[in-house]
Amino acid sequence: MMNSNKLEKVDSRDAKLSMAYFYVAFIALALGGLAGLLQTLVRSGKVVLPWGIDYYQVLTVHGVLLGLVLTTFFIMGFQFALISRTTGTFTNGARITGWVGFWLMTIGTAMAATMVLLKEASVLYTFYAPLMAHPIFYIGLTLVIVGSWVAGGSMIATYAKWKRNNPGKASSLLTFMAIINTFMWIIATLGVAATVLIQILPWSLGLVDTIDILVSRTLFWYFGHPMVYFWLLPAYMCWYAIVPKIIGGKIFSDSLARLSFILFLLFSIPVGFHHQLVEPGIDPAWKYIQVVLTFMVIIPSLMTAFSLFATFESFGRSKGAKGLFGWFRKLPWGDARFVVPFIGMLSFIPAGAGGIINASHQMNAVIHNTIWVTGHFHLTAATAVVLTFFGISYWLIPHLTGRVLTKAMNKLAIIQGIVWTIGMSFMSGAMHAAGLLGAPRRSSFSEYGGAAQAQEWIPYQIAQAVGGSILFIGIILVLIIFINLAFFAPKGETEFPVGEVADGAEKPPLVFENWKLWLGISAALILFAYTIPFIDIIQNAPPGSKGYKFW
Repeated sequence: MMNSNKLEKVDSRDAKLSMAYFYVAFIALALGGLAGLLQTLVRSGKVVLPWGIDYYQVLTVHGVLLGLVLTTFFIMGFQFALISRTTGTFTNGARITGWVGFWLMTIGTAMAATMVLLKEASVLYTFYAPLMAHPIFYIGLTLVIVGSWVAGGSMIATYAKWKRNNPGKASSLLTFMAIINTFMWIIATLGVAATVLIQILPWSLGLVDTIDILVSRTLFWYFGHPMVYFWLLPAYMCWYAIVPKIIGGKIFSDSLARLSFILFLLFSIPVGFHHQLVEPGIDPAWKYIQVVLTFMVIIPSLMTAFSLFATFESFGRSKGAKGLFGWFRKLPWGDARFVVPFIGMLSFIPAGAGGIINASHQMNAVIHNTIWVTGHFHLTAATAVVLTFFGISYWLIPHLTGRVLTKAMNKLAIIQGIVWTIGMSFMSGAMHAAGLLGAPRRSSFSEYGGAAQAQEWIPYQIAQAVGGSILFIGIILVLIIFINLAFFAPKGETEFPVGEVADGAEKPPLVFENWKLWLGISAALILFAYTIPFIDIIQNAPPGSKGYKFW
């Protein structure tokens, strides 16, 4: 293993690889954010899209670029940097593999985006059949997935090499977290890869006339829910192991952090049916079982909240804080590296509460397929996750480019976090409220005309447009900061903050890195949750269920 001094900075060759992923991620943010602004303006009823642009076209651009491209590219770039910093510089072979993954993902993104822009793939980011896109769209998405497997394989191989050279030693906490997230992603994407390659692509190519809609949706949601945790776990990495260093504190418990990530691996995948609670053809008993497994994920979330606030309180007490909440005033409120992710942490409290409602059978029936669900996604992915990603960028980008975050950019970053919070309060709040009134998701509402119920939604649609406009200002601020930190900020050294474990904390048991055990349990849970209901779906498909009329 390399000595600790050499691990303090990411190797320049690894930094270039990470930055390549970040460039694509922030381009996706710019284009996807513009599409999101157009959506909210159209829903307000005050704007008509010019030049023949279709509402569902911009809806697809927004979902694909922000939900799939921005997140996947950012996470890959972040994890490459984490592993290089905490485990050691990548070998030439591993680095080349990372570049192969990058180009596969980038080419795939370009192919899918081109088809959307040509109006050949206005199928939303869920691309539910019987909506059909051009085959190139599906081939492009497949390349994105395969590219992420190649990149993830590079990370796993680097970790495995370190373990072979360091038998009996626990890996770095951040590397462990990145490997958990990579394993989860690879397992989850098997579902979407299967439905695209085996079902949808042959259908799009005209090789088959029909497909089984319920099978395709089941395979998608096998992937769709753990995708949310693929977004979330990098934010948890920052909260658990980087924010403590930024504030000057210590990680409350290394073992607790590792255990929470293992629980996410086990309980994030076999729960897709809770997205299909109103769909026929799935035995209610299996829906119930998967709802129970879904609620198991609440446990590591509560563990995370306990650990984080224990870290904050311990730090505050060490600075002389007294009283129940005296420690709160001791936190570094002038440091964007802390403030922006902290806003993301707080937003996850109402986001988690909304998730409990979404996964509850009775309450889900009230809000299913309403814009409430879209509001929930914007609290989780577009606030808790994305704000944390922005906070990471404010120190990671200058670290990788050999520059510094100036006082002016730090102040602008805090303003950006506040602007984002205000915009999301308007937009997500209005979405939740309109959803309770029955306003549908995935709709411009134009087809409802002057219906009395649609009139109730108008104030909330206007509020969404106001919020979306404020959020777009927040995106412009982020892009200004990113461009500055990547190209124009003063040259210098920026710390890559890696937290230290609190004195007296227990060393993590080696069983946490027994991958045969944890991957075996994960596979067993998936087989238990899906095998019998999947066989039942196929065997008992009614006549016509493999065509369009069933959907």
